[in-house]
Amino acid sequence: MSKEKVFQLKPLLSVLIIVVSLFSLAFFQMEERRLGYNLLKLNRDHREKLEQKRSLEVQLAKITKPQLLDQVAQSRLTLKKLQSNQIIHLSGPIKFNSKKEDL
Repeated sequence: MSKEKVFQLKPLLSVLIIVVSLFSLAFFQMEERRLGYNLLKLNRDHREKLEQKRSLEVQLAKITKPQLLDQVAQSRLTLKKLQSNQIIHLSGPIKFNSKKEDL
């Protein structure tokens, strides 16, 4: 190529570089905004899931309350309260080894 042709192409290349730079800058800003919206949506979903988990834990605590379980056992399952003469002790005599070898 001659110097004259290169000299004629320099302004075109400069404009082309500027246009490509501006388009890539706009693309990166749009991509940053899109990722920000995705992050916002994920944070909102996370908060909703945490609230749902807390709600389920409270519901589980209410359901498994000993008084409620006792009431359900007596009303629906026809179980009766335990009396002291109904308790059976299955443990036998306790043996202690005082030998140091067993330790």
